[in-house]
Amino acid sequence: MARDDQTDTFRPGPEHVAIIMDGNGRWAQQRGRPRLYGHHAGAKRVRDIVEACPDLGVRYLTIFAFSTENWKRTQTEIAGLMGLFRRYIEREARDLCRNGVCVRFIGDRVKLEPKLVDLMDNLELMTAGNTRMNLTIALNYGGRDEVTRAARRLAYEVQEGRIKHDEVDAEMLARFLDTRVLPDPDLVIRTSGEARISNFLLWQSAYAEYEFVDTLWPDFTPAEFATVLKSYTQRDRRFGAVKA
Repeated sequence: MARDDQTDTFRPGPEHVAIIMDGNGRWAQQRGRPRLYGHHAGAKRVRDIVEACPDLGVRYLTIFAFSTENWKRTQTEIAGLMGLFRRYIEREARDLCRNGVCVRFIGDRVKLEPKLVDLMDNLELMTAGNTRMNLTIALNYGGRDEVTRAARRLAYEVQEGRIKHDEVDAEMLARFLDTRVLPDPDLVIRTSGEARISNFLLWQSAYAEYEFVDTLWPDFTPAEFATVLKSYTQRDRRFGAVKA
């Protein structure tokens, strides 16, 4: 929280932060190393940020790990990333559970290899009762794809007569999204200096605040994260309304 000097009140920090973790490849190339080296460094940074969240008041953290468009990358990089995801889950599962982190995955799992999906399912089950913080990992995720899949499921329910067509509204569609059990993000951060949202949480971020930072993801420290969160508390969020 931050103090508002004019009103002598405290403005709350963001409860739900979403991060587009960009810059791993460039970070590695700057060091003359292959792109996968940067992805490994980025995975270590995820641990640092997750561990910092509870003390910073962040109850929900959603990270963009692999998009529906990332399949366009080289087969070598994709294979390396999938192996990294498997190792991350195997290596971090015990600590995540011990630290009270509830883990969820969003995205289309159909295209993912069965071993990885099993690890994802098991981690979700293992951490389901944890309440200290919530970590959501977007894997094979795209905002348009998510809304399309939600609309398809909703249309099926209407076709089967379980929902009337005139009952369909924004609130009902949201119940079919991957994020239906999560609050909308308050703040979306993108690292690496790129100023675009890359098909991430399109529906959920309609009124989120955005912060684009120049730092490459492996260099994005908990201290810089805290600075961005403090900056958020200075913003005036009106959600389309006007201050009285």
